Amino acid sequence: MMTELPLDQVRTLLAVVDEGTFDAAAAALHVTPSAVSQRVKALEQRTGRVLLVRTKPVRPTASGEVVVRFARQLARLERDARVELGMSGGGEPTRVSIAVNADSLSTWFLEALMRVPEEPRLCFELRREDETRTAALLREGLVMAAVTSSPDPVAGCSVRALGRMRYVAAASPAFAERYLGEPPRDALANAPVVAFDRSDDLQDTFVRRLRGGRGAASAVRHFVPTSEGFVEAVTAGLGWGLVPEVQADGLLREGRLVPLAPDRTVDVPLYWQQWKLDSPALAAVAEAVVTAASEALR
Repeated sequence: MMTELPLDQVRTLLAVVDEGTFDAAAAALHVTPSAVSQRVKALEQRTGRVLLVRTKPVRPTASGEVVVRFARQLARLERDARVELGMSGGGEPTRVSIAVNADSLSTWFLEALMRVPEEPRLCFELRREDETRTAALLREGLVMAAVTSSPDPVAGCSVRALGRMRYVAAASPAFAERYLGEPPRDALANAPVVAFDRSDDLQDTFVRRLRGGRGAASAVRHFVPTSEGFVEAVTAGLGWGLVPEVQADGLLREGRLVPLAPDRTVDVPLYWQQWKLDSPALAAVAEAVVTAASEALR
């Protein structure tokens, strides 16, 4: 039984996924499209799995994602080795791809990146995604690390707890006076609400907790898909919403927001997941992120 994965075939599969087509991968690799096709077919025969869905652009199957993730990790290790051997080609910086949720990105995460040492030289490529979906980007091999709400490590990744991000239910004073005269558990189910996007169920979860597991937030909901825009929409009176505590505190003190259920908050646990690689770049980023999170999160 053949168990090795030929590196030229692995790199070719990655090129096809990144470039989107066999022809584009051939151009990037400076080989013929026929050679690309043969390498991919040979790799599929060796693994006994279909690795690509032949659409335009192509996309990896679940098995293909495993190979793609391996290919990216291999490329990362190769780049690190070249740097340590002084073969990095004129001091080319190392690129680190990270998936992070919008609220972390708008509050504490950029401060964490500012703490990363200047050496080795790094470039960050951030992918903004909901914390419940960032792990999927790791699984697909699209990023090297992620801030996620999942404590279960993606295959080939390590996981560390960062802390809890607290959210408070808030609205503008005028909005509260207009819509929230009745008890909060009933009023919040009927008043207009602001959500991040269609996958954001934080407000619904909060209403269900208030109502003993029943119901959801109002069907009158506004989707505002940026962290800053979300807070501005709530402050302007477009609807009520769950605002990160760190963003809400100043607005509450200034009277621009009022708390709707001061004794009820929502805590979202956050974790740092990253590839299990002996990479100086990843280690430096992880240390800075964990330290900053210990100060900013609960």
